[in-house]
Amino acid sequence: MQKLVLIRHGESLWNKENRFTGWEDVDLSEEGLQQAKNAGQLLKKHGYTFDMGFTSVLKRSIKTMHFVLEELDHLWIPVRKSWRLNERFYGALQGLNKDETVAKYGEEQVHKWRRDPHEHPPAITEQDDRFPGHYLRYNDLTYRELPLTENLSETMDRALPFWHEHIVPAIRQDQKVIICAHGNSLRALIQYIENLSDEQVTKLDIPTATPWVYELDDRLNQIGHYYLE
Repeated sequence: MQKLVLIRHGESLWNKENRFTGWEDVDLSEEGLQQAKNAGQLLKKHGYTFDMGFTSVLKRSIKTMHFVLEELDHLWIPVRKSWRLNERFYGALQGLNKDETVAKYGEEQVHKWRRDPHEHPPAITEQDDRFPGHYLRYNDLTYRELPLTENLSETMDRALPFWHEHIVPAIRQDQKVIICAHGNSLRALIQYIENLSDEQVTKLDIPTATPWVYELDDRLNQIGHYYLE
């Protein structure tokens, strides 16, 4: 049996302000930093060790991983970063307050934008400051890989190749793996691992900085899963 640990990043400054974040590179809040440290202490308490880590290229994910590994005295392990584990790209919603967006567009529409796997938020243009093509970290992406908006299904489409090409081989080599990513990129992985329906994944809430453990058999089918307490 293999164990795989997933962690959503700690509270970010925009989580605290109730704003859509997406690919905006927002830092952890003081609470989020402490949440990350607490997650590391919890993993240490339960005797977890790791050989390999995976994160997105966004600082809230990277820093959460750093503080988790620092608590475990594991800063020496390799950590691979990929845009494919980024949060879902929320398009023109990025930066907007969620309550104000509900007041403007209605709760039903905003719920669709947030949770319907096939619903696109309003798109930005390439001239928008939020367009990823303006940033060095995305220089290696092709034109088709640079989003203007993104639904959850598309988040899964970009996350799963990374899962199959990099994470699965590490697990098959008996490496103990930890993934620190985002609510929607983790939803995409969880939907695949658990074979959840679209309806089931829309109801899935993932708390910040709380280790979620999968027990997997030799074929990487889940035997069980639970949050560490």
